[in-house]
Amino acid sequence: MTSTTPTRTTPPTAEVELAVGGMTCASCAARVEKKLNRMDGVEATVNFATERARVAFGPGVEVADLIATVEKTGYTAEVPRPPEPEAAEADHGDGGGEAGGARQRLAVSLALSVPVVLMAMVPALQFDKWQWLSLTLAAPVVVWGGLPFHRAAWTNARHGTATMDTLVSIGTLAAFGWSLWALFLGTAGMPGMRHGFDLTVSRTDGSSAIYLEAAAGVTTFILAGRFLEARSKRKAGAALRALLELGAKDVSVLRDGREQRVPVSRLAVGDRFVVRPGETVATDGTVTEGASAVDVSMLTGESVPVEVTVGDPVTGATVNTSGRLVVEAVRVGSDTQLARMAKLVEDAQNGKAEVQRLADRVSGVFVPVVLLIALGTLAGWLLAGSDATAAFTAAVAVLIIACPCALGLATPTALMVGTGRGAQLGILIKGPEVLESTRRVDTVVLDKTGTVTTGRMGLHDMVAAPGVDEGELLRYAGALEHASEHPIARAVAQAAAGRLGPLPTPERFENVAGLGVRGVVDGREVLVGREPLLARQGIELPAELARAVSGARTAGRTAVLVAWDGRARGVLAVADTVKATSARAVAELRALGLTPVLLTGDNTAVAEAVAAEVGIDEVIAEVMPQDKVDVVRRLQAEGRTVAMVGDGVNDAAALAAADLGLAMGTGTDAAIEAGDLTLVRGDLRVAADAIRLARRTLATIKGNLFWAFGYNVAALPLAAAGLLNPMIAGAAMAFSSVFVVTNSLRLRRFT
Repeated sequence: MTSTTPTRTTPPTAEVELAVGGMTCASCAARVEKKLNRMDGVEATVNFATERARVAFGPGVEVADLIATVEKTGYTAEVPRPPEPEAAEADHGDGGGEAGGARQRLAVSLALSVPVVLMAMVPALQFDKWQWLSLTLAAPVVVWGGLPFHRAAWTNARHGTATMDTLVSIGTLAAFGWSLWALFLGTAGMPGMRHGFDLTVSRTDGSSAIYLEAAAGVTTFILAGRFLEARSKRKAGAALRALLELGAKDVSVLRDGREQRVPVSRLAVGDRFVVRPGETVATDGTVTEGASAVDVSMLTGESVPVEVTVGDPVTGATVNTSGRLVVEAVRVGSDTQLARMAKLVEDAQNGKAEVQRLADRVSGVFVPVVLLIALGTLAGWLLAGSDATAAFTAAVAVLIIACPCALGLATPTALMVGTGRGAQLGILIKGPEVLESTRRVDTVVLDKTGTVTTGRMGLHDMVAAPGVDEGELLRYAGALEHASEHPIARAVAQAAAGRLGPLPTPERFENVAGLGVRGVVDGREVLVGREPLLARQGIELPAELARAVSGARTAGRTAVLVAWDGRARGVLAVADTVKATSARAVAELRALGLTPVLLTGDNTAVAEAVAAEVGIDEVIAEVMPQDKVDVVRRLQAEGRTVAMVGDGVNDAAALAAADLGLAMGTGTDAAIEAGDLTLVRGDLRVAADAIRLARRTLATIKGNLFWAFGYNVAALPLAAAGLLNPMIAGAAMAFSSVFVVTNSLRLRRFT
């Protein structure tokens, strides 16, 4: 926040977002923020780029009180309403509403000011009485074209404050007023008057000096800068708008056995709706009929469609690519994953990084300081014996060259683009403070199950006894296990069905608690399970199968034995499957200078086997869920800055305790809420992408601030020394804001 927050007597209990109108620079945002924070029980953050105020307030404070405070400060405020689709589309262009007005004002001012500037710069164009044509063309530009600046300056003056508009208004009106005095009361209006154009202050005859080109040119330059800045800001927020527009507008709901097309807003939890090929899934739900492939790239960045069938979850805003699906709504409205993603992105864009707070403090006092510098420049030149014309020109240049706008845009525009691009790639950055954390992280702790591994059992290896066909072994085991619900049984059954196709149905099936299953398949008595199950039947293991069992255990896998007709026929090794991309993800994390650590509650053998497979050297195994926090804190006590990647309820506390928490979006809500970054895809490579994006965004912010500060540090002394013509100063001022925004837009190309 910009201001020092007074001691709170009541803690905030509610939160609201206000759309603030009339802000034209960072110092405007600083003023609004300062006024709101002076209210008892109120904590506010005002973002100039998004034109939003996020306000937390306590009992006794109403939203109307907040709006009234903003209006007393000289600006407008309202609770924003969701735009209608047609209105939203119009806002994205440049032709309608406020944007269209700004464009028209710029176009007229540009057409009128170009001849004025050319006549002042090129003596050959200065025909007899050219100065009066310049006045005729320049007057509408200064008065009508600059009206937004003058109006804002007057409003600020009535509230006893000054902003960037104050500097622009005073500077252009001073140049225009001096020209009127010289034309009507001095000698500048005489026929045959000529003057050249200099980049520095050089005019010496005050009564014949006119600054119409500076007054008109500066106004047009700044109008152009504001217009380009606004367009760039709209591009910066395009990713969030695209995210919000992904959702379906209407849906075919099944009611009384018939399809009925209704708006998505009327969809309720429990409703069943139809999604045909090519249609967007209306909301989060579960497939109750049909099978298809669903394109999830819009939400996760994953290009490969996901196969879904009965019982599988689907996410709103994804696209059905092939078969007809019937889905039962599980979450609607603001509870959906799309809405939650958009909320996270918007919250992040409305926040402020620590580096921005310094810029805000500077912007808050910048304009009054510039006014003092301008007065000091005027007085200094006069005291040094210079003529009034030179002193006036230098002072006007000081007023015009100053640019707190660039400081105010440095962080929020980069944050808007960075978080928007992240949303497109399936990376949600919860707030700007997260960016600071990514820079310092040196250790990344990876939860095993569901993060490095799939969290689902799979068949890893198979050893058949001599004379036994592996296909036959898998067929009998899969047929019997298909009737069981145990995770190990499902892994065997899925592997068998995947390799062999349809499996025979057991003629008899029995579950032997804690040991396995038995039954009859194709007339044969089949046993599938642990060694004690076979031992009960007096079945001994041949040496090669005993070695296979021992090898599976050493590798941290579960050995499943298969027997029929009274003999052991083979061993199936089942284990949690390592994700195909985990090894590459670990390599990418190492490339970022991070030390990976595998953390798991599994036994050491399993953990070390997984770690070896993906390339992790440091393993912390057999850790109870409640002790994961202690592991994170122990690493921090060793001087490490720790990032934690997890997906389960038992990871939530560790994610919160870590310096940077990365929650897998395929995990639980508790983990996602505790994390600083949410990885919408279940691919660990996204963790490396997230850290790279966060670091790139932070670097862009710092680069923006460097150039914004550097511009003012360099330009103000030059202007005060008389080394900048006011019109050149105006062009440079406009360029600095556009530069900051366009530099931020480079983040849209992050891959």
